[in-house]
Amino acid sequence: MPTYRPTITGARHMISAGHYSATHAGFQILEAGGNAVDAGVAAGIALGVLQTDRVNFAGVAPIMIYLAEKGEIVNIDGLGTWPKAASLDHFHEKYGGKMPPGILRTVMPAAPASWLTALERHGTMSFGEVAREATRLAREGFAMHWFMADYIRDHEASYQRWPGSAAVFLPQGRPPQVGEIFKQTDLAASIQYMIDEEAAHRSKGRAAGLKAARDAFYKGDIAQKIARYHSDNGGWVTLEDLASYEVTFETPAHTRFHGIDVYACGPWSQGPVLPQTLNLLSGFDLKAMGHNSPEYIHTILEALKLSFADRHRYYGDPKFVKVPLDTLLSEAYAAERRKLIRADAASPGLPPAGDVPGYPPGPKIPEPASGNPNPPADTSYVCAVDRHGNAFSSTPSDGSSAMPVIPGTGLCPSSRGSQNWTDPAIPAVMAPGKRPRLTPNPAMALKDGKLFMPFGSPGNDIQPQAMTQVFLNVVVFGMEPQAAVEAPRFATYSFPSSSEPHAYHPGRVNVESRVDASVVAKLTKLGHKVGPWDPLEWRAGAVCAIRVNTENGLLEGAADPRRLCYAMGV
Repeated sequence: MPTYRPTITGARHMISAGHYSATHAGFQILEAGGNAVDAGVAAGIALGVLQTDRVNFAGVAPIMIYLAEKGEIVNIDGLGTWPKAASLDHFHEKYGGKMPPGILRTVMPAAPASWLTALERHGTMSFGEVAREATRLAREGFAMHWFMADYIRDHEASYQRWPGSAAVFLPQGRPPQVGEIFKQTDLAASIQYMIDEEAAHRSKGRAAGLKAARDAFYKGDIAQKIARYHSDNGGWVTLEDLASYEVTFETPAHTRFHGIDVYACGPWSQGPVLPQTLNLLSGFDLKAMGHNSPEYIHTILEALKLSFADRHRYYGDPKFVKVPLDTLLSEAYAAERRKLIRADAASPGLPPAGDVPGYPPGPKIPEPASGNPNPPADTSYVCAVDRHGNAFSSTPSDGSSAMPVIPGTGLCPSSRGSQNWTDPAIPAVMAPGKRPRLTPNPAMALKDGKLFMPFGSPGNDIQPQAMTQVFLNVVVFGMEPQAAVEAPRFATYSFPSSSEPHAYHPGRVNVESRVDASVVAKLTKLGHKVGPWDPLEWRAGAVCAIRVNTENGLLEGAADPRRLCYAMGV
């Protein structure tokens, strides 16, 4: 398949990220001798500067790491918990069960702890070394790009709600224009403070320096400013909450598809949607259907609906709810669920979730939403592979328009609480100390116990849908990674959205216009409510991936042209 960009090929190391300057930041680290974790963290922190409309340094950063020497997968949740004072009753009594924009959505800012923990356990460089380029980009600025400029313009009224936000994102009293230099001096100062604290303790060893950088954020001046702002403005976050926060090491969800072992994040996120969908699809001859044929698209959409039905009924923080993940990922369960996929008709809405013995009936499905799907700001992604065969996969996130910038910090502490529910019947209901059910979900694939492909995407609920399609393009249809990423895409919205207000669009499907009109007509005849997407629609996700070519060992990097993604390697 001809591509807009070439597949980037290298023999030594490779990185692909959601912004070209973040890719460059990580590539510099690889060239300087750093490993995949060092490079991935450098790029991830840079994304929190270059795409700070959608990725915040104080947001979330789930990470998956492949350790070549051990053949081991490590998964760091990079996800914050609700403050101890958070109250479900408060949302019901004051807001009618809604979760309004603002600081009441705040969960613990997890990304700094996630980056630093990954560096400490599996990196080789200092925080100062990997954060240097991001700090420079924040202090000296970068040329405003169309993707961020459009978002700020579309959400100008939201940024105007809070003086701290307007000062950063409307620096001349208006949205920045494409090509203008965009600076974030307070954010640069916050990161530099952590770098300076690390340097002051470096004589005690690398670990002591990294701990000092962490303490600067969670116990020092930054924590003081966050807690003070919450205290002064009716928020729930305290110094105690921040000081006691720790990331969690999680066991990844796993399945095997066409000889490939696929590892995804667990049910504290939407990660299991990917392996559940692959399990359902394993019972079909997808290749015989033909790539993006009506039968193929219909089958994938119906499988995704079944997985999303289980997500709504069963997924939640396993520290608070019992999730029957072993059952959901079993072959027997997939075989029963697969029977619900009709070749001659689309499910008109969200199908019933699967029945697991000992679990109560599923929660009530929200009323259908009006209008077209309008998902919130999503996120970004980065993957890296080093000369030793280690791999890094991460989906850093958290937007800036629904949460105030804390004055003097340049930070919007994680608004990820918006991905919890206020309905107690739903496993992903909020509670003090609980993690929201996260949409960002990086993945990793192995073949014969060795690295095959780290991959992931932004896109809120579109993430596992885009990831599934790209994975199938590579594994079933034998596409080169760049062709797999660029191939026309589609997505269903026939489920309650992860994010407040949890909009539900029964039967709705969006299809990129590069898919032939005859295919769309047949999908419509099957009962899908098809809406159009542009030829390379940014809402369709932006997958980055690095495949290890099993024939020659070369690294093949792919980056989605739907956004600002780029790959670099040698």
